[in-house]
Amino acid sequence: MDDVAEAIADPVRRSVLELLRAGPQPAGHIAAVIGARFAISRPAVSRHLRVLRECGLVRDTLDGRRRLYAVDPTRLAELTGWLAQFAVPPVWQQRMDALETEVFRTRRERLRGTPTGEERSA
Repeated sequence: MDDVAEAIADPVRRSVLELLRAGPQPAGHIAAVIGARFAISRPAVSRHLRVLRECGLVRDTLDGRRRLYAVDPTRLAELTGWLAQFAVPPVWQQRMDALETEVFRTRRERLRGTPTGEERSA
């Protein structure tokens, strides 16, 4: 997981991953787009692709003479799972959970024949 976090800490590599969200891309296209965006050479882009490949964030396949790169989300899932423990659930999620609890409580009381809050006050 540390190697994944280190890999995505670099803005060039994050940009490569964003480019690959659209689907597999040839190495030459990646080098052209990323090289122009960050003003870096093709060999520098190649090194970034190698880092992403070695940590398992992208996979490459040969298609004739072209090398195609694609995102491999399995390693990101591990990091996402770890980060999720620090996320605060949105307010709407907490309210939906409370509503679900109330619905189950009301159903349980009706099945038991226990009067609900409205029936008690009437």
